[in-house]
Amino acid sequence: MLWWVVRLKSGPASTATAGSGNWLSAGALFVYAAAFSFAYVSMSAATGALLLFGAVQATMIGYGVWRGERFRKWQLVGLALALAGLVALMLPGLAAPSLPSSLSMVSAGVAWGVYSLRGKGAGDPTRVTAGNFLRTVPMALLLSLFMVNHLSLDLAGLGLAVLSGALASALGYAIWYQAVPALKATHAATVQLSVPVLAALGGIVFIGEAVTLPMVLASGAILGGIALVILEKK
Repeated sequence: MLWWVVRLKSGPASTATAGSGNWLSAGALFVYAAAFSFAYVSMSAATGALLLFGAVQATMIGYGVWRGERFRKWQLVGLALALAGLVALMLPGLAAPSLPSSLSMVSAGVAWGVYSLRGKGAGDPTRVTAGNFLRTVPMALLLSLFMVNHLSLDLAGLGLAVLSGALASALGYAIWYQAVPALKATHAATVQLSVPVLAALGGIVFIGEAVTLPMVLASGAILGGIALVILEKK
């Protein structure tokens, strides 16, 4: 998918992506994807989301503070409001996970935070993302060799894997790398808290899930909190 997008943007004469991206970013991307996948085998979606986003927030906001970024009073209120909304949104599906699954998901969150931070000043986002994805291929193949005894294929799984890889990952990550350079690390971390709200809306639109008052209130808290963080007065 990314090879095709790079061709569309740059023309047939420019198809090489190996010169873009770097091995450290690719390693962070691979750790995120692998740790995320293994963690969710034995963890509820809500619990995984809380651990993942908590680790992302800690990584990216911690880095931003270390680099001198600071929250103003109302931004701190907004961050607290968004995090409280996240907990409220996930609360019905929470369940105590095992320690290995928890550590795996936290590792995924830290790796995603690192990958996002490395997107600042990385260059053309589509080409850089393509280069990073290309570098993860040998890592994924090596991991697959260790997991070959657990191989199980079906058409539904293959179809969802293609959609996840080509649309949600390839195009989604390229768009994210486009946005990250224009955001502070602390803002970029907070904006990602909108993902559970988007997932909840997707459940309503695509699979007919019910709209509940707690969902509306929690989503409002998350989006309102994000607004307080990013709409700062100059």
